[in-house]
Amino acid sequence: MRRSRSTRGAAALGSAGVLISATLIAGAVAAPTANATANATANASAGSRHGQDREARGAAIAADRAAKSGIDWQDCPADWGLEKPIQCGYVTVPLDYAKPYGKQIKLAVDRIGNTGTKEERQGALIYNPGGPGGSGLRFPRRVVTKAPVWANTAKAYDFVGFDPRGVGKSAPISCVDPQEFVKAPKADPVPDSEADKRAQRKLAREYAEGCAERSGEMLPHMTTPNTARDLDVIRAALGEKKLNYLGVSYGTYLGAVYGTLFPGHVRRMVVDSVVNPSREKIWYQANLDQDVAFEMRWKDWQDWVAANDAAFHLGTTRAEVQAKWLKLRATAKKNPIGGVVGPAELIGFFQGAPYYDSSWVPVATVFSQYFAGDTQALVDAAAPDLSDTAGNAASENGNAVYTAVECTDAKWPTSWQKWDRDNTRLHKDYPFLTWANAWMNLPCATWPAKQQTPVDVRTGKGLPQVLIVQSERDAATPYAGAVELHKRFKGSRLITEKGAGSHGVTSLVNPCINERVDAYLLSGRLDAADVTCGAHATPKP
Repeated sequence: MRRSRSTRGAAALGSAGVLISATLIAGAVAAPTANATANATANASAGSRHGQDREARGAAIAADRAAKSGIDWQDCPADWGLEKPIQCGYVTVPLDYAKPYGKQIKLAVDRIGNTGTKEERQGALIYNPGGPGGSGLRFPRRVVTKAPVWANTAKAYDFVGFDPRGVGKSAPISCVDPQEFVKAPKADPVPDSEADKRAQRKLAREYAEGCAERSGEMLPHMTTPNTARDLDVIRAALGEKKLNYLGVSYGTYLGAVYGTLFPGHVRRMVVDSVVNPSREKIWYQANLDQDVAFEMRWKDWQDWVAANDAAFHLGTTRAEVQAKWLKLRATAKKNPIGGVVGPAELIGFFQGAPYYDSSWVPVATVFSQYFAGDTQALVDAAAPDLSDTAGNAASENGNAVYTAVECTDAKWPTSWQKWDRDNTRLHKDYPFLTWANAWMNLPCATWPAKQQTPVDVRTGKGLPQVLIVQSERDAATPYAGAVELHKRFKGSRLITEKGAGSHGVTSLVNPCINERVDAYLLSGRLDAADVTCGAHATPKP
């Protein structure tokens, strides 16, 4: 899936990446150690259905070990950017769950205590923001910054974030030198010739080889099922008998796999902006579906820009706004703006608008400024900052994890003819993102690690009701994904935000949604049937 990956962008789901500017979904009782054998047996029987019995046993052993050792909480290192009273620590997990006593890696975790009374506390709420490759360590800052949407939930729960395996502070992986990774301008993702395609194929193959050279030991173990097992070990280390979980974007797929592998370990689960968990979609087809949805949301944004022509002066119809986009793109292709912003960098920046409504005004403003004669604003927004070595390393790392997880999770087509045919066909009607997304994912066609078979996501014994939240016009995780997970998780409830399309719904102000998320997390209460909510407020210029 595409990550929101402008050079300065935050991770969300899939990425404009390799070849673009590269930046891209519980009770408070300790798990008794006496349960380890029972857990191992139960998990092994569940795991054997997926051909993962050894890993299931290994996960039970690792969780039992973590429950005994707990987490040595300390003040966070100064350079992590996490202020007091947030605390940080590490949880040790096996690199390979089939060998639980073999090589171990450390996962960075952080937490902030619940803001309510001891009696109000309901345990830890663990968060994953997506990616794959996103860091969850900033989640406790929602309490520090007093984010109003989360104030009620924060009274009852410790907010816990973590860097998944391979990410950030958790045995980070890399595929290429970060400064090389962000260098601009990159080639236009839309090929003009067979020679252009050959050049992009060479880059993708070299990227996959770079992943093997720099991170080869980790690659076979960079899978969603392993991250789900890590999540269960973190749960145990926190002293939580059951998991309370909030997953957004790729975090929804992580939640879906966790709920399948550990159904009896879930207490409450909210999944927001849902990756389609069908084995047929993970991951090749999911990315093609994304291209279609991005085009739809791109047009929604253009309609909004046209309706606000008094502010932006980019045209009073979608066609006029699109003509301005094509003019900008052609100019940047001929002569990269500021010497660094070509079509690839433009997509890296402009894709923020179809991703998030919060980007509508900033992207339209920079677009408008360019046509008013201010090119510097566009360079500042879309070009890499080579002096930001820490940010560039984080971007490269996020892209490496994105690629490693998606490429290792599932079998990908190895035939270039198939990739070429599918993307050529899609590009005709959905040109905004199709080729950029294709090159982003093409390393998976020559991936050097063994590719797995995705977990068959479904309801298992003990899985409670899951709350699914989804906007109808989401670009990164099309609506059909929420419907599919809803079918697979029996008893789940689906809240649809009608007419809206921002990615990541639960943090937006929409009382119809916010109140239901609170009710579920605080009391386990769900509506008797699925709910349709109106859209949150449209951004104003």
